[in-house]
Amino acid sequence: RSCRSLFSFASADRTIRAVQGAETAARPPDTGARSGTPRLSLLGVDKPPVMSSNSGIRIPSRMPLLLTHEGVLLPGSTMRISVDTSRNMQLVKSRLLKGTSLKSTIIGVIPNTRDPEHDTEDLPALHRIGTAGLAVQVVGSNWPKPHYTLLITGLCRFRLIQLLKERPFPLAEVQQLDQMEQLSADGHLGELSQHFYQAAVQLVDMLDMSVPVVAKLRRLLDSLPRETLPDVLAAMIRTSNKEKLQVLDALGLEERFKKTLPLLTRQIEGLKLLQKTRKPRPDDDKRVLSVRPVRRGLQFSLDEEEEEEDSDDTALLERKIRAANMPEPALRVCLKELKRLKKMPQSMPEYALTRNYLELMVELPWSKSTTDCLDIRAARVLLDSDHYAMEKLKKRVLEYLAVRQLKNNLKGPILCFVGPPGVGKTSVGRSIAKTLGREFHRIALGGVCDQSDIRGHRRTYVGSMPGRILNGLKSVGVNNPVFLLDEVDKLGKSLQGDPAAALLEVLDPEQNHSFTDHYLNVAFDLSQVLFIATANTTATIPPALLDRMEVLQVPGYTQEEKVEIAHRHLIPHQLEQHGLTPQQVQIPQESTVDIISRYTREAGVRSLERKYGAICRAVAVKVAEGHKVAKAEHVPPGPDAAGQEKVEAEGEGREDSLGGSADLALPPEMPIVIDRHALKDILGPPLFEMEVSERLTLPGVAIGLAWTPLGGEIMFVEASRMEGDGQLTLTGQLGDVMKESAHLAISWLRSNAKTYNLTNAAGSPDPLEGTDIHLHFPAGAVTKDGPSAGVTMVTCLASLFSGRLVRSDVAMTGEITLRGLVLPVGGIKDKVLAAHRAGLKRIIIPKRNEKDLEEIPAPVRAELDFVLAACLDDVLNAAFDAGFPAPRALPRLASKL
Repeated sequence: RSCRSLFSFASADRTIRAVQGAETAARPPDTGARSGTPRLSLLGVDKPPVMSSNSGIRIPSRMPLLLTHEGVLLPGSTMRISVDTSRNMQLVKSRLLKGTSLKSTIIGVIPNTRDPEHDTEDLPALHRIGTAGLAVQVVGSNWPKPHYTLLITGLCRFRLIQLLKERPFPLAEVQQLDQMEQLSADGHLGELSQHFYQAAVQLVDMLDMSVPVVAKLRRLLDSLPRETLPDVLAAMIRTSNKEKLQVLDALGLEERFKKTLPLLTRQIEGLKLLQKTRKPRPDDDKRVLSVRPVRRGLQFSLDEEEEEEDSDDTALLERKIRAANMPEPALRVCLKELKRLKKMPQSMPEYALTRNYLELMVELPWSKSTTDCLDIRAARVLLDSDHYAMEKLKKRVLEYLAVRQLKNNLKGPILCFVGPPGVGKTSVGRSIAKTLGREFHRIALGGVCDQSDIRGHRRTYVGSMPGRILNGLKSVGVNNPVFLLDEVDKLGKSLQGDPAAALLEVLDPEQNHSFTDHYLNVAFDLSQVLFIATANTTATIPPALLDRMEVLQVPGYTQEEKVEIAHRHLIPHQLEQHGLTPQQVQIPQESTVDIISRYTREAGVRSLERKYGAICRAVAVKVAEGHKVAKAEHVPPGPDAAGQEKVEAEGEGREDSLGGSADLALPPEMPIVIDRHALKDILGPPLFEMEVSERLTLPGVAIGLAWTPLGGEIMFVEASRMEGDGQLTLTGQLGDVMKESAHLAISWLRSNAKTYNLTNAAGSPDPLEGTDIHLHFPAGAVTKDGPSAGVTMVTCLASLFSGRLVRSDVAMTGEITLRGLVLPVGGIKDKVLAAHRAGLKRIIIPKRNEKDLEEIPAPVRAELDFVLAACLDDVLNAAFDAGFPAPRALPRLASKL
């Protein structure tokens, strides 16, 4: 049974204070006489109450009324009353807050009466018996709506004679009751009061006398007059409002004793029953209740079963802590927190925080780990079946497995896969976990701008929680999982800290063996975790963080690799997702090549997979319509059967096309083959065309190669000239580096104009004399920057000044200097693959980038002609048909000495 159904010791404490306060108010300064003017301290101000000479406190004949339906205030007890209705609010504001005398704090409390919400409504019927109370505290609040909370001490009963007014608050004429005679030792009333006193003493003796409130109540029973015991005990024990109202309405003392005695006896029987049912303890034979301090006062619980469950939970938690096999420092912290938890009441907010902390400590995998699968052959087969190409990544995983066979306590490597979207960085991380036989957990870092997401919040904050690293370990349940830190290049920074700086400890093999989360506040070993970070570019990764990771470049796929990936993985996956089978649809390799070259131009395969999804949906519509027509064909033959056969015979000779409206009424022939016509019907006109040769029809156009986080791209550079005063105009959202490269190209061409026969429109040897040059990079909405477009600008301007066309199958990249040297650049593989996708055949790259050609797949290298340029002379000779005019050699002079 709930403790509140038996006894309320919180209200007992307040009642004891109220009784003592009432005694103080009624006691004259001279202890030998009952007359005088006692003083009562209220809110720090001493005021003389209204008193009579022979009967204690005398209330005014006219009193404001406070209407309540929440409870019943008995004389000698204290109760909190919430005030939020119109009339009651006016009473508090007008009488209690603005009053200056003690008389203004005495109000009449009418029970069992609800005050209307609005003062325009009429008052309901008022209960005729009320309690005069002294407002000892007023607390106001505006949330969730304006209201007051009053702490009122009951003084005596009164009878409502006449209601004088209803607004702004009720005011009534009252008659004071409780003018009681002194009890005599003999007679029926004396025996009844003695019996009541004995029952009250029995109830208190059944409780724990070590509790201060219980001991104070026991002393109070001996000092209180017997006539006040019914009201005092009825306010302490747990009773309903209806029962308290009956005690309040009992004006006669004998009737009051008779109303309260059964309530007291019921509580005694409940305590006896509870003592019989509870489990005895050897160290505590009398303790029936547990005392737990709360914010104010004391809370007493008689629910022994709940207490035993709590103790069992605490013991179970302690066993889990000792069985977690955590390090000694963490164990000491847990035992210390557990000791604090045992002394803490459940009602305290810190109890839940400490409990959550200990449960997290228990759930963390301090010593739990999985056994690695070190079979290299099986790992190679699994990686090859899951992913095509990606030889670098597979080689690194197999190297790790080989070293793990030789050394058991190898620290987990920290890898960073850098490549364009859609090339399989995340999926290969999942395959690595599957190959090693480890748990896999992905943490998305894109947009994270709070370092607490990595290290957690300190437990002093409200709503604190551990970081994502420890939450991930808790989720997987082992201390050696594969953690994928996705999009590490897209971390943000804000006033809450820099998460990239917080990752320095996580991703440092020399530090992560003692990683300290702010919430945990003890070291945790992350050295066995295999961290794999993914990024589209290293440009936005802080250098300190990049230095801690082993960067593995994941370039885009070639056309041949995309064809293999499509037929090994993408097409079977899409068929399964759309409920189709290979017997219903077939996509030849020629169609796949068309989709790759004419409908998608990307480094990865995401758009390619979406195109296959569109094809499968169109085929699903045809298959569903075919099933519907096939069901309709099973109708009995009628007079139109011959005509139907004729239509079917005509339909046999028609070509099966997914876009033909004439074939909608006929079931498609299986399998449906997706050819070029079907692609046009489903996917629409081609998005990309081979426009390279068409755009190189005039002098002043050249093709460059650019690198983006999405992979390599080809880039057209256009130049034109007009009459002017030698100004250079640059458009196309160019960065400062590209603008400087353009000025370098102009300066080099002007200094070598005579060597290469470069002139302006009028034939002057200075190309800029009387001429303005406009250099434009199409796709003007895209910001461009970098030094690798230098050779492209030189070639474009040389074509403009010489009037010769650049070869339509040439693309180039490289940085230039003022002396005409070609310096190496980055992203060679991505740029070469972009040129290959565009159908270009000759690639001009810096000579010092020759080492990067080893990364390009052999089939691609065989189809391309690479020109290694050390200076701009090599570039110009390779970019134009029949070369470019070379510098004239000076004639040798024979020495006459």
